[in-house]
Amino acid sequence: MARAIQVYTTDYCGYCKRAMALLAKKGVAFDEVDATTLREWLVDATGRRTVPQIFVDGVPIGGHDDLVALERSGQLDRILAGELAPPSIRPDGAPAPPPPSAPR
Repeated sequence: MARAIQVYTTDYCGYCKRAMALLAKKGVAFDEVDATTLREWLVDATGRRTVPQIFVDGVPIGGHDDLVALERSGQLDRILAGELAPPSIRPDGAPAPPPPSAPR
C-alpha cells in the first residue's frame, strides 16, 4: 500500500528541491504543497518554521535533514514500504492537525 506523502515547500528553497529529488530518486509519489499561505498551520503542526516539511500519512517526519538521516539509517525505505511507522517530530508524538481547507 502506497503511503500518502506531502512535501510542503516554497519555490525559492534549495533544501525543498533536494528533499523532493531524494523522494523522486526512490520512485516515491508525493504531493508538493506550496507552504506560502500555510506557515502558521505548519508551525502548529510541526513546531518548526522552516521548509521543507515532509508528512507521511499525516505524520510530520521533519525536513530535508531528517529525511536524509532516515535514509542514512536505513529506515526511510522501510517507512516508505509501510514496514515501519513514520516517526513524528512533534514533541507529543501526536499526529498533526489537518491542514486548513483551500480557499474557494
